[in-house]
Amino acid sequence: MRIVAAAVIIAALTLGTPAFVQAQAQGTPPQSEAPTPPPQSNKLIKSVQILNVKDLKPEMRSKVDDVVARTSEKDMQSLRKSIDATPEAASALRAEGLSSSQVVAINIAGGVLTLFAKTA
Repeated sequence: MRIVAAAVIIAALTLGTPAFVQAQAQGTPPQSEAPTPPPQSNKLIKSVQILNVKDLKPEMRSKVDDVVARTSEKDMQSLRKSIDATPEAASALRAEGLSSSQVVAINIAGGVLTLFAKTA
């Protein structure tokens, strides 16, 4: 279970955490005078897969639900902002008629970004 939780946190950080958040996490203040580079496509993502939580096998659905239950609203908002800032993820969601607000967890493995979404 910790692996799934760690994957969600790592994936959220990998998907484009703003530089000032990374700097604060490392204990250094952000540099306000440094220009912010434009968003770029993440080279770690080779493909995007979207899975509906209700279509998962019960044991996997249980793991996802457990991670979601332990994720704070602040972390969920940060995850969704990262998804929106990642062109591959945002366009894959739009193609399926979904939005980042429906994504409850993610995983990145072998260049495949998996988005776990809850739909009505």
